[in-house]
Amino acid sequence: MLTLLAPARDISVARAAIQAGADAIYIGAPKFGARQSAGNSIEDIRTLVKEASVYGVKMLVTVNTLLSDEERKEAARMIWQLYEAGVDAVIVQDLRLLREDMPPIRLHASTQCDNRTAEQVVRMQRLGFKRAVLARELNIDEIKAIRQATIEAAAGAEPIELEAFVHGALCVCYSGRCYMSEVMLSRSANRGECAQMCRMRYDLLDGDGNEIIADDGQPIHQRYLLSLQDMDRHLYVKQLIEAGVTTFKIEGRLKDSDYVTNIVAYYRGIIDSLKGQPRHRYTYTFTPDPQKTFHRGATDYFLSSRTRPMANFLTPKSTGERIGRVVAVGRSGIDIQINKGVAVINGDGLCYADEGFAVNRVSLTDKSDIIRVVPNCDCRPAVGTDIYRSKDTRFLSSLGATRKIPVSISISETQSGFALSMYDLSDNSRLLASTEVEYVKQEAKDKARAAATINEQLQKTGNTPFVAEEVIAQTKPYFIPVSLLNLWRRTLTDKAVEQLQAAECKKDMNYTSAPRLTYDSEDLEPYKREPRELMTCRYCLLFEMGHCRKKSPLTTEPKFLRLLNGEMMQLGFDCAKCEMHIMSIR
Repeated sequence: MLTLLAPARDISVARAAIQAGADAIYIGAPKFGARQSAGNSIEDIRTLVKEASVYGVKMLVTVNTLLSDEERKEAARMIWQLYEAGVDAVIVQDLRLLREDMPPIRLHASTQCDNRTAEQVVRMQRLGFKRAVLARELNIDEIKAIRQATIEAAAGAEPIELEAFVHGALCVCYSGRCYMSEVMLSRSANRGECAQMCRMRYDLLDGDGNEIIADDGQPIHQRYLLSLQDMDRHLYVKQLIEAGVTTFKIEGRLKDSDYVTNIVAYYRGIIDSLKGQPRHRYTYTFTPDPQKTFHRGATDYFLSSRTRPMANFLTPKSTGERIGRVVAVGRSGIDIQINKGVAVINGDGLCYADEGFAVNRVSLTDKSDIIRVVPNCDCRPAVGTDIYRSKDTRFLSSLGATRKIPVSISISETQSGFALSMYDLSDNSRLLASTEVEYVKQEAKDKARAAATINEQLQKTGNTPFVAEEVIAQTKPYFIPVSLLNLWRRTLTDKAVEQLQAAECKKDMNYTSAPRLTYDSEDLEPYKREPRELMTCRYCLLFEMGHCRKKSPLTTEPKFLRLLNGEMMQLGFDCAKCEMHIMSIR
């Protein structure tokens, strides 16, 4: 079964993701999540499990940092609480948790486990993990090879599930192999405290201390050389399915509900178009568009090949969509030649390079394709500068999503009254709930009207999770007061919700114990970094700047990255593996 996995910062974002069409949610535990500022209480998670179960949405919780000995024991106790709250799976990084007393809950190997080789993913399978979150850097052929290796290693048993990122922010370093923040600022990315060193300004220097420029002559003094654009793989969902991926993950546990609603709806449409009829019924008050919420540009990030550009040297911020270019700047405002179909309004956010402003006022000019905007600051972009809209006020105000379970409601006669039943049309007409009511039957004088009233009132599922796509009346057209029909319908829908919430949340967990340590203890030890290692990256600055060693190598090779404060880091390039290494010189 294909799964669309959405991020949630908190309970409100999780609810938005569910309504937009997520099949599963991943959310931070109270402690030990890789996004330290996105923790959630056990009580909130328990509430979400109950709400999500109505729609069959799975709840995954992140406990994906490296842990001390005492923290591992505390984390294991917390995982027991999550298990008792009905959580479907826990995403972990520290394999030493397998030594602890763990509940019989599904474990997923976080991308922080550095799942970029077949050997590593088979290792996770051997240790008992039910799913591996693949490294973002893998291409289609590498994913296929991993799938084949896990099938062969499973020897006829069910192989480990493969989960791949399809959208969102990118780390420039292999996940789990970034130590820059820890070494430079004493904030460990593997402990949920990443300082986002990759989003800072750098100079690229040769061995003599001279700054290097790109092949197009673009100056890169103090530019964002390690700041990648966002992943967007919407064109490759079908290929990922064919490669063996079953879970499509959207990054963004720090993002707001606007972003999550937009991106979930976007990928919901893509996945449903591939598999046919959508399982549930979704109503959107907007047309999903990734450029309308947080958006740094787009890259498929190695999935098809190594391509340029992967980074945006100008800004690490959200740029949104390009809407035009500056044609004049004066005291009365900034004149922008606007793209066809674009309408800018007061309150929109515009940006260029690393600068941004809110629009205080918009006016027309004597040319139909040129508008004049008055910014809320003293901004003077150069003529010819591209302008982007980072905040689309009208789009954000239009965001809304509603999810409904398609059902059939039947009413039939009993000896003492009526029997009502509800069936889930998205699940082979499975019986959701039934109820019997006593009623002294009265023949209706207007039989046609009585029959229409029964149909109309039983269809009014309103604010419930259901939409009645059909009402089957297996009864004579008796007179039944509208108030009673409404009461019976509410009783039926309430019982259906209760039945769905009471359903076994861990129905996929057909094993009776947690994975246990059956291998050498060293198999569970985290990766040990080399003394000077800060980052290992598949992204390569030489390639990004047009100076690939294999094609057009520089005479004087880059040696160092320099931060604004003068701090230096050494560079190394392993062309056999197409990797870049960033090392400390402290």
